Amino acid sequence: MSRSDQSRSGAWTVRLALGLVAIVAVLAVAGPALAPYDPLAQDTALALHGSSPAHLLGTDYLGRDVLSRLLAGAPASLLSALAAALIGLLVGALPGALSAFLPRPAEWLALRVVDALLALPFILFAIVFAALLGNGLVQATTAIGLLIAPGFFRISRAATLRVRDAQYVEAATLLGASAWWVLGRHAWRQVAPTLVVAGISALGSALLAVASLTFLGIGVQPPAPTWGGMLASDLGYLAQRPEGPLAPALAIVLTVGALNLLADAVRDRTGAARVRHRAGANRKETADV
Repeated sequence: MSRSDQSRSGAWTVRLALGLVAIVAVLAVAGPALAPYDPLAQDTALALHGSSPAHLLGTDYLGRDVLSRLLAGAPASLLSALAAALIGLLVGALPGALSAFLPRPAEWLALRVVDALLALPFILFAIVFAALLGNGLVQATTAIGLLIAPGFFRISRAATLRVRDAQYVEAATLLGASAWWVLGRHAWRQVAPTLVVAGISALGSALLAVASLTFLGIGVQPPAPTWGGMLASDLGYLAQRPEGPLAPALAIVLTVGALNLLADAVRDRTGAARVRHRAGANRKETADV
């Protein structure tokens, strides 16, 4: 495949990912308003019916419209994943960058805390967290954010270490520059693109985590609709309605896939931009010589 073909294929992939992410963003904001029926309205006479003009995705075991529940459950699933990713970014990124400038004992302690968080069983930690603070969406979102934070910590620390070891940063440090000054002036320019890619990927991971917890009944309690909760309830009626879990499963898979495609595209673009920047800097240095 030629470079032009690869470029066209990459552009098409980016447009597809952006289109899916845009649809997901609309659902996260206006999903309940787009629902054709009340997502909690029950009609047992219509239970487990297949697709029809009146109910495009059919009905569940209580006769509730599946499309309405899918749209109404989008905000709880998507916005909680966004909140969890933001918590992980805030809790992990800045401490990770600052850890590169800590004294050795403090640096060792910070790394051991991060290793301990990475070693925690995810589901068990979320269950214990919900048991201690209450079974709610805020508690589940916070638990997911705390478990995502070590990833941001390591990414931010690794990017900052590369900047810290640069000669111009060492010179600035010898002249009395503080860690905050180095971070604000030099490090964040290198760390930010990496964190953007990691943040988009973390959104997909957080959505899977939210779906897993709501599948187990943690975070949002029935009858409130969530994609994970719908998947759990539909699995109990596969014999009567085999296509039941398809709608929430596709919603989760397509959203996570779109976010991963977008993260790959952003990573490729930022990587290419860095190469062009370095090449331009090298040409400038050669011309100056």
